Amino acid sequence: MGSHISDKNTFVHSGIISKIASNSVVVSLEQNVHCASCRAKAACGISESNTKEIEITNPTDSFKINENVNVVLKKTMGLKAVFWAYIFPFILMFCTLLITSTFLEEWVAGLWSIFILIPYYTILYFLKNTFKSAFKMTILKT
Repeated sequence: MGSHISDKNTFVHSGIISKIASNSVVVSLEQNVHCASCRAKAACGISESNTKEIEITNPTDSFKINENVNVVLKKTMGLKAVFWAYIFPFILMFCTLLITSTFLEEWVAGLWSIFILIPYYTILYFLKNTFKSAFKMTILKT
C-alpha cells in the first residue's frame, strides 16, 4: 500500500477498514513510502510509525471490515492543521512574551508565554468536534 497525489489539490492514501461504528469508519493507514523524501516529515504524525488510524465520520458508502479503501485528503486541510497546531501557538507565545516582558521580569514573562498554551490547548480540546467537521476526509472504495 502506498499513497499518491491524484491531482494538485488532493492527496490519496490507501488503507484498510479496521473498525466500523454507527456513524464512523476507522481506516488503518500503512507506512507511507513517500515519507522518506518529504520535507515536512518531522512535523507529520503519519511518518513516525508503521500504521496510523484515521476516523472518518458519516461515510457515504457502506463498508466491510478489512476492505481496501482510499482516503482522500485536501491539501488545504493540512495547511490549516499546521496553522492551528504549530503556527498560531508560536505566535501566541511570542506575543505573550513581548507583552509580559514589558511589565514583568524576564523569567516570569517566559513562564507566562509557556503557560499561555494550557488554556489554548484546552480550548482546542473542547472545540474538537468543530475541528472534526472542518477537517472532512472522504473515503473511496478501491
